[in-house]
Parts: sequence; structure tokens; C-alpha cells
Amino acid sequence: MKSAYKFMKESWSSSDIKERVRTWRKGRVIRRIDKPTRPDRAQRLGYKAKQGFIIVRVRIKKGGRKRPTIRKGRKPKKSGLVHFTPSQSLQAIAEKRAARNFPNMEVLNSYYVAEDGQYKYYENILVDPHHPSIKSDKNIKWITKADRRVFRGLTSAGKKSRDKRR
Repeated sequence: MKSAYKFMKESWSSSDIKERVRTWRKGRVIRRIDKPTRPDRAQRLGYKAKQGFIIVRVRIKKGGRKRPTIRKGRKPKKSGLVHFTPSQSLQAIAEKRAARNFPNMEVLNSYYVAEDGQYKYYENILVDPHHPSIKSDKNIKWITKADRRVFRGLTSAGKKSRDKRR
């Protein structure tokens, strides 16, 4: 007997994701959406369909980062412009961008949605720590005491970037 979430997972993986990505590419980089694209994954990461929770889709450019060009009196070969990779994953960077765009919210978690040749798309679960329904919910009340946890590397993607295996 399969649960409803297993059916959702199978239908999401075989759905018309290429058409969706085509429309997402034309939209904004950070976009608030009404409901999660992958409800099974969002629920496993702590999302609840109630007030105080929002979902934000973030588009991140794939590949490494190019450093700004150094001017005046240095050998260009030694500047290391192209082969520079950031110490964080693209998912951790997406979480930080969402947190900067919504400064009154806390990032709970995020998950991968899709990718095309140029971009990767992540959906971030954000929680409003000042909302009365969040303050009264015993399972998520702890986030009211959290302070900008995404910038301290306390989300799951941030912990992987910090290599917290000790």
C-alpha cells in the first residue's frame, strides 16, 4: 500500500518539469509562491500549510564564481580569477539570498526543485517568528528564539558547508 506522498513523489519526478523551468527562467530571481512544488519534500523538512509559513523559489546561476579583475601592477596570472569555487553549496547561497530578501523571516530549510543548462532552482521554507500561530505551536516555537540562523550556518545546507561531522 502506497501513501499519498509516495504518489506525489513519483508524479513530481515524471511531470512536465521542462515546461515549468521554461516559465521560471523568465520570472524573477527570488519569487514567493503560494504552495510548494514538491509538497512531500516540504512536509518532511518541516513545512505546514498554515499562517506564518511561506515558500520562496530562488534561482541560482550554475558554475563557479569569477573574481573581480585586479588592476594596477600585479601579474595577472597570479590573481586566480577563473578557477575559484565558493566554500558553500549553491543551496546554502540560495538560502542566504532568500533571507536577505525577507529580513523579518527565518529560513527553516530548503530543497532542490529543478535545473536547466544555466540555473538551479531551490525552494526555501521561511517562517515568521513573530506570528501568533507560530508562537503558539509547540513544535516550531523554538524558531522564535533563533536569530538569523542561515547566516550562522545552522540550516542543513549550511551545516554541510561547514562540514559539521565532529
